[in-house]
This record gives sequence, structure tokens and C-alpha cells, in this order.
Amino acid sequence: MTTKIAILQMDIAFGDPEANREKATKKIKEAAKKSEVILLPELWTTGYDLSRFNEIAEDMNGPTHQLIKDLARQYGVTIAGSIAENDEGQYYNTFVAYNATGERILKYRKAHLFRLMNEEKHLFSGNQKGSFTLENVPVAGVICYDIRFPEWMRTHMLNGSRGLFVVAEWPKPRVDHWRNLLISRAIENQCFVIACNRVGADPNNTFGGHSIVVDPWGNVVAEGGENEEILYAEIDFSAVESIREQIPIFQDRRPDLYE
Repeated sequence: MTTKIAILQMDIAFGDPEANREKATKKIKEAAKKSEVILLPELWTTGYDLSRFNEIAEDMNGPTHQLIKDLARQYGVTIAGSIAENDEGQYYNTFVAYNATGERILKYRKAHLFRLMNEEKHLFSGNQKGSFTLENVPVAGVICYDIRFPEWMRTHMLNGSRGLFVVAEWPKPRVDHWRNLLISRAIENQCFVIACNRVGADPNNTFGGHSIVVDPWGNVVAEGGENEEILYAEIDFSAVESIREQIPIFQDRRPDLYE
């Protein structure tokens, strides 16, 4: 059984949640016609306007969460992406997903904070895993810089996850790293990788796009360019099991040597 994915590769209005919600609503309406899962970028409502998170971040019952719940129910799709979270004055970069009934099925606070964009000066890091279940399929969600830590990806895969969802604001100068890391993560974990990166620019960075879907063999199923677009892919998570049987890396691991 296949799953239809839509990736919303979009530009983000810096520090303007209302404008970003309006844009995303239109794109979700369009994407829902041809998909069951819709993936938005990292911090898609605010961008990296970190110094104003005290004004623009929201709690888990805030307007963005209510909007996504309502749209997920209205269109019968799962919607995911990361949102600036305000938890009683502590700020997080939080990846959430809501299923077709409006139930939140993922809350993952970014574990690895990216110093080159000053996250550690404004945000707290999360301490929980990004594992969740998508239509009875175990998968995981991580955020941008996380993909540079293969041990963190493997931690999620050891529970049987068949897919890795990634949201990002990955800068254009290192977009080759983005592609190579995601393809590597797919091959070494024998899983599908579904990754959404933003495009456009903020006051400090230009972003690379190239949202991508990679299969467990490392083949690119779909890839975006450097402009706004909706990227579609259809994947079969059940293929993971047979691939892991052909090359049984999870059975052949030697964790006794990995300390």
C-alpha cells in the first residue's frame, strides 16, 4: 500500500506568522487534492526571527496548532512541520504532526541546536525522540542540523522506523551537504527519507530548497529546485522490510564494539 506525500517547499515571511499561515493554508488546500501527508518546512510560521520569539512563538494550543488541526480534519490528511514553541518563557523549535482526525501524533523539540544560526542563544534543546506512527507505520521526525548526527538517526531506526521525515531551513551554500547527508541517511538506515527545505532568504541567509524524497537504496524519488513548489511522491513503506532482509545490517550490528 502506497502513501501519497506532498512537500511544501515555500519561502517564509520573516517574523510574520499571519502571512505564513495564510500562504500555507492555500498551499495545503492545493496539496490535499493529491496527497495523504503534507510536510511543511522548519519554523514555517516565523523563520529564524529568534530574537522576537517572545512575541511570535506560541504554546501548543496557539493559533497555528488550531489551524493545522482544522485543516487536517477538513481535508483528511496528516500535516507536519516545525513551529516556534513558547513553553512558559522557554523557547523551542518543535516539530509537530496532526493526523486526519486532528490528533497530534508528534511533538519533537529539536535536539541539536545550530550555533551558526544562533539557536543556542535563544532556544532550549529537546530531550525526547521524534518517533511516531503514521497510519500504523513506525516513522520518525527530525529537524535540519539533526541529520549531521548519524547516531541520532540510527537511534530512531532501531525501533523499526521505516521512514525519516526531515524539516529544514538549510542554507544554499551547503545544499550539497544536505543532499549527500540525506541520501546517506537513507542508505545506512535502509529507510525512506522525506525532507522539506525552505527557499528564499532572510536578513542573514539564503536557503537552498532541493526538498527531496529518497528510497532505502539511496535512489532519488523526487527532488525540488530552488523556487517555491509543491513536490509530490508516492512511496511504499512496506518495501523497507524486504530491503532490510536482503542486506541485514540491523541483525549484523555489533553494539558491543560501539561504546
